Amino acid sequence: SSTTASSSSSTFTRNVRYNKMKFTSLIIVSTHLLNAATGFLTPHIPLQKIRSTTSPTSSSLFGSKTNDLYNDNREMSDLKLFDGHKALSHERDACGVGFIANPTQGPAGTNKVLEQGLEALSCMEHRGACGGDGVSGDGAGIMTAIPWEVFETDYRSESCSAPGVGMVFLPQDAEKRAAVKEVIEGVLRNNELKLLGWRTVPVDMSTLGVNAAGACPYMEQLFVASPSRLKDSADRDGFERTLYLVRRRFDVELRRRGLVWDEENQYTYFASFSSRTIVYKGMVQSCILKAFYKDLQNPKYTTPFIIYHRRFSTNTTPRWPLAQPMRVLGHNGEINTLLGNVNWMKAREASKGTTISSEFDVDEEGAGMDYGSDGACDIRDLVDFASTEKIVQECNTQDAEDTLEPLVDLSRSDSANLDGCFELMCKSRARAPCALMALVPAAYQNEPALANNPEVVDFYNFHGGLLEAWDGPALLVFCDGKSIGASLDRNGLRPARFSRTEDGTVYMMSETGVIPFLDEATIIEKGRLGPGQMINVDLLTGEWKDNIKIKSEIASRHPYGEWLKKEAKFIGKASHDVDRTYDDVEATSLQESFGWSLEDISMQINDMASTGKETTYSMGDDAPIAALSERPHPLYNYFKQRFAQVTNPPIDPLREGVVMSLNMVLGKKASIYKVSEKGARLIRLDSPVLTAPDLEKIKSYENPEKGGFKNAVVSTRYDVSKGPEYLKEAIEELCDNAIAQVLAGAEVIILSDKPTSAAEVDSTTYIPPLAAVGAVHHALIAAGIRMDTGIVIETGAAWSTHHFAMLVGYGAHAVHPYIAFETVKQWYGAETTQKKMSNGRLPEMSIETAQENYKKSIEAGLLKILSKIGISLLTSYHGAQIFEAMGLGAEIIDTCFKGTTSRIGGLSLTELATETALMRPEASTNPTKLKNYGYYKPVPKLGEYHANSADLAKLLHNTIGLDTKANPSSGKESTKSPNAANYDVFKASLNSATLANIRDLLDFSSDRRPIPIEEVEPIEEIMKRFCTGAMSLGALSREAHETLAIAVNRVGGKSNSGEGGEDVLRGSEINDVDENGISKSFPHLRGVKNGDSANSFVHQIASGRFGVTPEFLVTGKQLEIKMAQGAKPGEGGQLPGPKVSEYIAKLRASKEGVTLISPPPHHDIYSIEDLAQLIHDLHAINEKAGVSVKLVSSIGIGTVACGVAKADADVIQISSGDGGTGASPLSSIKHAGGPWELGLTEAHSALVMNNLRSRVTLRVDGGVRTGRDVLMGALMGAEEFGFGTIAMIAEGCIMARVCHLNTCPVGVTSQKEELRKKFPGTPEHVVQFFEYVALEVRELLAHLGYKSLEDVIGRCDLLQEDKINMNRVSKSRGMALSELYNEVPDVSKDRSWLLAENGEKKDTVVHINKFSSDLDRKVCKDAKDVIEKGTGTVDLEYDIVNTDRSCGAMLSGDVARKWGNRGFLGKINVTFKGSAGQSFGAFTLPGVNLKVIGEANDYVAKGLHGGSITVVPPPEAKFEASGSSIVGNACLYGATGGDAHFNGRAGERFCVRNSGAYAVVEGTGDHCCEYMTGGVVVVLGSVGRNVGAGMTGGVSYFYDPNNELEPRINPEIVKMQKVTTSAGLKQLRTMLERHLDLTGSQKAKAILDDWDNQVQHFQQIYPPSEADSSVIKDIEEKDQQVKISASSFTEECFLTFDDSKDSELVAAYCAD
Repeated sequence: SSTTASSSSSTFTRNVRYNKMKFTSLIIVSTHLLNAATGFLTPHIPLQKIRSTTSPTSSSLFGSKTNDLYNDNREMSDLKLFDGHKALSHERDACGVGFIANPTQGPAGTNKVLEQGLEALSCMEHRGACGGDGVSGDGAGIMTAIPWEVFETDYRSESCSAPGVGMVFLPQDAEKRAAVKEVIEGVLRNNELKLLGWRTVPVDMSTLGVNAAGACPYMEQLFVASPSRLKDSADRDGFERTLYLVRRRFDVELRRRGLVWDEENQYTYFASFSSRTIVYKGMVQSCILKAFYKDLQNPKYTTPFIIYHRRFSTNTTPRWPLAQPMRVLGHNGEINTLLGNVNWMKAREASKGTTISSEFDVDEEGAGMDYGSDGACDIRDLVDFASTEKIVQECNTQDAEDTLEPLVDLSRSDSANLDGCFELMCKSRARAPCALMALVPAAYQNEPALANNPEVVDFYNFHGGLLEAWDGPALLVFCDGKSIGASLDRNGLRPARFSRTEDGTVYMMSETGVIPFLDEATIIEKGRLGPGQMINVDLLTGEWKDNIKIKSEIASRHPYGEWLKKEAKFIGKASHDVDRTYDDVEATSLQESFGWSLEDISMQINDMASTGKETTYSMGDDAPIAALSERPHPLYNYFKQRFAQVTNPPIDPLREGVVMSLNMVLGKKASIYKVSEKGARLIRLDSPVLTAPDLEKIKSYENPEKGGFKNAVVSTRYDVSKGPEYLKEAIEELCDNAIAQVLAGAEVIILSDKPTSAAEVDSTTYIPPLAAVGAVHHALIAAGIRMDTGIVIETGAAWSTHHFAMLVGYGAHAVHPYIAFETVKQWYGAETTQKKMSNGRLPEMSIETAQENYKKSIEAGLLKILSKIGISLLTSYHGAQIFEAMGLGAEIIDTCFKGTTSRIGGLSLTELATETALMRPEASTNPTKLKNYGYYKPVPKLGEYHANSADLAKLLHNTIGLDTKANPSSGKESTKSPNAANYDVFKASLNSATLANIRDLLDFSSDRRPIPIEEVEPIEEIMKRFCTGAMSLGALSREAHETLAIAVNRVGGKSNSGEGGEDVLRGSEINDVDENGISKSFPHLRGVKNGDSANSFVHQIASGRFGVTPEFLVTGKQLEIKMAQGAKPGEGGQLPGPKVSEYIAKLRASKEGVTLISPPPHHDIYSIEDLAQLIHDLHAINEKAGVSVKLVSSIGIGTVACGVAKADADVIQISSGDGGTGASPLSSIKHAGGPWELGLTEAHSALVMNNLRSRVTLRVDGGVRTGRDVLMGALMGAEEFGFGTIAMIAEGCIMARVCHLNTCPVGVTSQKEELRKKFPGTPEHVVQFFEYVALEVRELLAHLGYKSLEDVIGRCDLLQEDKINMNRVSKSRGMALSELYNEVPDVSKDRSWLLAENGEKKDTVVHINKFSSDLDRKVCKDAKDVIEKGTGTVDLEYDIVNTDRSCGAMLSGDVARKWGNRGFLGKINVTFKGSAGQSFGAFTLPGVNLKVIGEANDYVAKGLHGGSITVVPPPEAKFEASGSSIVGNACLYGATGGDAHFNGRAGERFCVRNSGAYAVVEGTGDHCCEYMTGGVVVVLGSVGRNVGAGMTGGVSYFYDPNNELEPRINPEIVKMQKVTTSAGLKQLRTMLERHLDLTGSQKAKAILDDWDNQVQHFQQIYPPSEADSSVIKDIEEKDQQVKISASSFTEECFLTFDDSKDSELVAAYCAD
């Protein structure tokens, strides 16, 4: 080797192996501190034994109740690395769904209904997706009435006019098929069902794609006659129950013989088995379904109804049974609470009052021989009417594994599990609408729309105590053969439109316009389902029932309100103890033993008690994960909260808390299958956080006169002298005790670690409360008595919001944090606190207020944690176990947290006990003083290690020659120079530091010899793969943001704008730099060169849409959709008010000094198909730009990545959960989001296995600091690498960690002018850092023997465990990381996926919209001349259908590329006729005027920047326009200007984040004007609730003749008043006149014709920032001007004007 290579070899040995040999003896020496006192010792178990005994698990939550047929209890050895439950990590889907019903044409119906349904299905193809072969669909299907005329007459007779019909998926192999049919026929005989015959379903296999054809079953239909012994009801409910139970019986016998549906062998599945309905479905595209099933081409196929469904799955493995509709439901959405729902359904079945008879044997065919004992369910008799009714109502049908298929199973999808529960409820006692009301309840609390229907509120209250909601975004279409309907989730997070015609037909659909050639003149109503609403059609009578009618009818069947008043006990508003329970010494001792740190009091308790809000912090989480820490951690810290991204949305607890609830219940729950008064007998809590008086009140209910709710206190403490190995036995004793208490009648179990004396504190330790709750919860489930009691945990080891969420998530109904409340009282009484209150640094408060503030902050934090996974109700979160364990072994998981994913193994129970003991005061060097572990803020020398330290910053600054004191403010010039030797020091400091990340436990293991470094690609090629993190202008100063952009652009990498937009000035190349490196355009920067560009390569589109304008979108080379951010996944961004300077406010179209909070990403990203739509929008406006999607690592990210790839993204970024520079809640920084090592390998593997890897580039981001990190990421599958905090350090950050306070001492993250002048960095400093990193990568590649980074991407086979580091910390010894690289697909030979599908380099190829943008392309072509000239007028007219999506976006893109946001002086007027697809008029610019004569779907005028959008009904329409829906949800989302006029109603979330548009609409749904920062909105009809939530700018007018508005307003910020000012009256009237002129609105005309009277009915809504404006407050000004349009009157635009532009352009832009 050359000298260079030899030198590199030395570097390789030193740095790749970390030089960490000296640390081999550093294995938490402190574990021996308690040796003498307690006998606690760290066990010295051989590494191999630890790995074999503590491997993680992902098992069934209730495995002990099932046998091998259904057992899901699997050790990690039986699982793949990325296994979670299949419904969560393998199959996630969303879809388009709808129904058509016309029962007025007779029971047989018509062929027209079928044809229209199939047409509608085809028109929703874009809501589905295709598999890896590009042809096989993710699934499409229909449910109809049974088309008797299609089948031979042999199957029907006078005595059996309606036989049962089964649609059966069978094996293609004839021999196996015969075996299956033999079993089925045997079960039919034994259950007295006469087989009338089998019918082969005619299909055309040539229509299928390769994947679908390879998995396609053989379809047959079987026909059976009703048993002669069955004495049925007139509606054949008995026969339907028999068919239902026999179908579940089939599964048992088939499974017994290995003939059930299997992913590999794919044997048998019943799509339907009913005498009323039939399902045709498959893994096909919508338009193929009819061609594949020849029956659907038969004109004799008639039906009075049809449900149609198109599926978009994130996984592409063809599985025919997962296509929908299911047996009774068609589901568009995702159930976020699935784990908990399945948990509780299993427990509920186990607790049914009647047991299943076991006093008979089952013969070969499954028939029983002897009857069971009295009172037991005779599970053999599936025929008798009374017997089957008893089985479904009173028998445990989950655990009769020898007789019936389990009711729920986590191996099934969420839709299949919900379908199974809904079907059982329908078969037991509930009508279909009633069952769905109970399962998926509306947000009924404080709902103004239910003010006149208390019976509905009582229904929900009653059932909410018995049944936890199946929560999540869901549009559910249902049919049991007797009625058909649809229901929407409580948040309204799915589109649902309907139309009714004169002939009685009801059309319900995910998108309007899917029924072609529907005569508008025949439509009598157009409507939509709002949040929690339902519609229903009685198929027997033909009656149409709207939301209130059907719910009131259902709710009036029982006196729920009377029952609740008589039986329920309510814990009202909390009271607080004011007296101290412990003195300061005792309190400190207890705090320490329970794991408190000094910073928990100084940061969390201080903030929560004083402000009622959780602590805000910044700079992400750079401390080691708990499993690698050398300090003891509470058990909670070994878990990460799961969060929603892409497949389901998070929700907004801050602005949409009206749909959320923390209510809980305690006591024994009655049956949901037989409603009675005793179902109301429960203790009802408003909150799970209990004060001491609350707990005493609960205990007092044991008195028979107060309800007789027996309770039992069970201690979780045990003798410390028994040593750490006793913990397992202590847990077993605890569970046995709890079971005994419940069997003795205890309806409330109080698990308590509260010591009774100081002696008990000294002599005992405690089971960690989380372990205690989880273990008891599962033990009670296994005993079949979980529904008989509530669990309260009384603990000193709970103080953070994360702690409470985990305790509830693993089974606790309520928590009494006695030490937390004691600590608040201790804090309150402290001298420093009292001084701060006296001098005004803290608000004056009482000790009761301080405790209430703490309680409120915990409750708000709980809502936030629920919302980030998309759950609204704590009852649904309860027991749902929505966490991933990080560093816990199988022993702990199986004992306490069954079903929780733990992928890397870790601690045993003995080690957990040891760690708990290390928190005791006697383990401390100063027992009387609380330790400061430094988990949040670094504590030099004594505290936890933090990777991004001030010392690290100094090392890097010395490396790149940066002097932080040399800046414009000081006038000092830097004399430092870059020093390559210092980079080795910098590198070594990281390599020899405390273990912090999973990759620190890995090492390289090459399969080649080293090569000379000269043979490796140059650093210039390597740096092209470097990117900066998405740090916004606002979070960063202008100097820092622009410096990073210039630097990364120089090296050919990809800079990122972050959220908030960029100045248009940055779009041009810099060519005005003098000899001193100063640009006239950017005088605040240093070290600039001519030819530099400050334009970020990647322009980010985040949930707040701040700064997103057409010009911003067309000047980006890549457009990034931020689905989540590492610091707080599942939440929106946050920019504190002090950082919203005048400049930042202009960029973001907001108010200076007003805090900006972005909503969570849900307004236009409800699901995977909605993300696909946003990707479509961005591809439309900028066809040359790729689209990237930013995700955060979590279990299941692989299937999410597959969905994103199928949605036509070009880049997927996998970020770790430790990132973030801006403000974020502390618990979010620490406890949400996983390591990128797990997320990246999972995403890469899933994409490879599903043949999707060539479609996307993978980028990794989060804590990447060195070349070693880059190479690790590459081996795990990354092609690009993001640098965040370290890049900031490279430009001068000194890690002061005050980013959120706007006080950065070096001006990196401050907007203060005086601090920005202290910014020391230049682009060259950042470039120098990147060059050193690239050089390190080059050296590592040389020693691995590879010539380029591309050669090793995805090569996990070149990784191995680092044996030295695996033994450095005792806690890491139980980890097993081999699967991290062993389970990743071997891509060493097939490297074709590194190229795009067409064989070209990925960075040269972007996805292009297909036929859905053809109309837009034609418009662009027809308007080309006017666009080129920039002046003139063109009038165009076209027909439009719902598959024409993002129409207008391409047109606006062409204009913006040529003329920017405001330079176009021409007029393009386009009229469309028909039903516009999603995102009509997105990003429209001034001069572009679009009109639809017809209707439009969701997202109309998204990102509107100028021009106008008008939507009016067709002239032939007879329905009342003002009362009918004409546009969908989230219209004008993120609008920054322009005008919109809609002659009809809009859906939910109208004008969310509007910052400049003027809009008139004739009614809206919920959340109107949410997060609005500017513009004017006029609403001429009724609205939903939560109006004006988070509104900080702009004005709204609401027509309110019935005085219904006030309870629908969110009063947190906005105020309401009558329109009294002359300016306000003028603005309102002129906008109405304009609306009438543009739309012909009869509502506007009626108001204007009676103006003096009708104007009195208008209410004006405004935030404080508008209080002094002329439209709100009378101001005496001459020549006062009032804006009536976004384009009227000159005013400064929110983006900086280029002074060089002709003033005429500005005047033209601002002229009306």
